[in-house]
Amino acid sequence: MTHTHPIRVSPVDVMARIVGGMTTSPARTLSADQLVELVELLPSVDSVELKLSVPDQYTRSSVNALGMDPLDAQLRQIVFFDTPDLALDQHGVVLRARRIQRKPADSVVKLRPVVPTELPDDVRAADAFSVEVDAMPGGFVCSGSMKGSVADGHVKGVLRGDRRIRDLFTKQQRALFSSYAPSGVTFDDLSVLGPINILKLKWAPEDFDRRLVAELWFYPDGSRILELSTKCAPSDAFTAAAESKAFLTSHGVDLGAEQQTKTRTALEFFAGELRAG
Repeated sequence: MTHTHPIRVSPVDVMARIVGGMTTSPARTLSADQLVELVELLPSVDSVELKLSVPDQYTRSSVNALGMDPLDAQLRQIVFFDTPDLALDQHGVVLRARRIQRKPADSVVKLRPVVPTELPDDVRAADAFSVEVDAMPGGFVCSGSMKGSVADGHVKGVLRGDRRIRDLFTKQQRALFSSYAPSGVTFDDLSVLGPINILKLKWAPEDFDRRLVAELWFYPDGSRILELSTKCAPSDAFTAAAESKAFLTSHGVDLGAEQQTKTRTALEFFAGELRAG
């Protein structure tokens, strides 16, 4: 009789296959150290967002294959605030305001990367503050975000130059900014970067049990970035990643494509315009 022995696969190996997209490309695979760090991070974060950017030449085919209806999408407009040399971005700080079709506007102060256990207790405990891991093929980042509501008219006022940027942020947000911004940089030193128009679609595919989100960013030079994502609890990250990977692969979406970052692309584009102007 031949005896078979069970094959034991560690959680790190599982995550390597899931987040790395099970590709043979070194650029799309997390290192062992990254995987260990990711597994250790999960218990201390509030949520996980699995993301995948789709190359522009495959946007149309992906929309059709995944059953997206563009008429269900919501129009949004995002504006960033930084110096022309992106001093905030270089120090891991992102300031953003967002207008949403038929909904109130909001603003965000984001810190990335962060180590959740090293955040000040008062910041971590704030109701408006959350910590999330964004995982994509080949990498991940842990960020902390403090959100606030703001009148849509105030955002339009900043875009027109009639209001100060600081007026878009709450007292808590301004305090967080002051604690993490580069020395000497204040709200008065910031420039308006944008706005950029976005279509956002939330939908539940017929043959998939999880809700998906698609964001299509339209850059002023005519380029676009389509990002697919789904959120889950940290305890559900392994299952969500495996199911999402299987669903997207079965519909012809390439998990091994070069990944693009929406925010970084926007910051560099608009900052480049400022410097050139």
